[in-house]
Amino acid sequence: MTTTAHRYIVRDASILQGEPIIVHTRTPIRAIVELWRQGMAPEMMPRSLPHLTLAQIFDALSYYSDNQDEINAYIERNRIPDDLIDPLVR
Repeated sequence: MTTTAHRYIVRDASILQGEPIIVHTRTPIRAIVELWRQGMAPEMMPRSLPHLTLAQIFDALSYYSDNQDEINAYIERNRIPDDLIDPLVR
């Protein structure tokens, strides 16, 4: 496990190929960023992700602020192409 300058953010080569995650979880930073981009307030995220604390969520958003290009690349790499999404889901 590799620590970062952010208290709750680590990298583990055995989890998501070293993508930044919340410590002691498999939750990638990109998952929190995507919820935030969809309009979910950070204070509401523990309801959807009850294994995370508000401090972890804010640290993830802080990490994103410092590393936007990296996290945006992970988001794009994991995006499901539109033609694979069932029209009923859109």
